[in-house]
This record gives sequence, structure tokens and C-alpha cells, in this order.
Amino acid sequence: MAHTERSTTGVGVLDRAVAILDSVESRPMGTSELARALHLSVSTTHRLTAALLAHDLLRRDTGGRFHLGTRFATAAIADLARPVLEELAAATGESVQVWVRRADHRLCVLSVESAQELRAGLPAGTLLPLPHGSSARVLMGGCDPDGAAWLESRAERAPGVGSVSAPVRLHGATVAAVCLSGPLHRLDPGPGRLFGADVAAAARRVEEALRTGREEPADTTG
Repeated sequence: MAHTERSTTGVGVLDRAVAILDSVESRPMGTSELARALHLSVSTTHRLTAALLAHDLLRRDTGGRFHLGTRFATAAIADLARPVLEELAAATGESVQVWVRRADHRLCVLSVESAQELRAGLPAGTLLPLPHGSSARVLMGGCDPDGAAWLESRAERAPGVGSVSAPVRLHGATVAAVCLSGPLHRLDPGPGRLFGADVAAAARRVEEALRTGREEPADTTG
């Protein structure tokens, strides 16, 4: 769609930002190409794309071209992860969540509660400050792709509560964290040793679901 045909609201900076998103959704472009396509100055394009990058509405590849950012994957993560998390909660007996980063906070976008009377879950919509908790540290880049598959916390955010989390990656970036949480007395000898491998496997299934657009079938090989 040509720039002159785009819908406008009269809010200039918003219209220009949406025009950038529309353009890169159709075809990844660099700053100069975007500026030409939208009849904007390079400095204006650079300022707008920098702001969109900061809010994860854009991402940039190694060639400098812009693509839609990871924030657009949030709704898909919540939908595609639900069967995986329900299975993880049933297998472990503990509460599980999916968290995404929002600036200096983390947001719970999906929660499946433990069926046990004493549990340590948080509902979807919960917003907590960084950096405390295993999922917070995962979202801050604590799990290097070549390093640990999971991180754990013990009474780090709340007394008596432990958790283990693993990253969900898309296009090389951590876009979410799968987290299992429970009372520490049930997580002996430690959240990671007990359930780290299960949480990491669930995170990998969510990754694959994001790549293919469908939930991965359960591993029935035993």
C-alpha cells in the first residue's frame, strides 16, 4: 500500500509508527529504505524505529533490516503454550506460568494452578518488578544459549516459595519464560534438580509451537 493511501488518525507520530510496522510486516527493510518508502527523513525514521525497538515492537536482523518485534508473539505464546503448561502442571503437581518482559517488569500471560491445596501460583495479568525470581532472571538473559537450560530460585521473591524457569526463544531472542513454582518443602532437593529438565522440555515445545503455529504433540517415547 502506498504511503499516501494509508489510514491516518491525525496523531502524526502514531500514524508514522504504524506505517513503519505495516511496511516491515510486508517486507523487512533497513532505515534508509524505510525512509524512502514512507517519505520520511532518515533522522525521523531512525528516531521512530529506535523507540519501536525499545518497546519490542520491532526487531533488527544481522543485516540491519527491521522485522515485527517479539511483542507481537505474546498472544500466540499464551494460546499455544496452554496445552503444554496444562500437561506440565498435571505431571509435576505444581503451578506453572508463562512470563514475558515488559520494560523493568515481568507480566504473567498464562497461569495453570496446582490442584494441591497448598500452592504457589500467580494469576495471569500479574505484573512484578525485575529482577527477583527465576523467570525474571531468565527474561533478563540469564540463560545463555550455550549455557544453563534453566535457572532456579529459592525464597528469592517470597519466603517459602521456590521456582525453576527456562527460556522460550524466537529468532534468537528470549521472548518468554516457562516457570514452575511451589512451596519449597515440596521441591527438595531443589526446584531445578527436581523439575528443571521438565520445564526446559516444556519451553522447547512452546518454541516449536511458535515456529510452526501449532502445539507440539506430547513426547510419548517414555
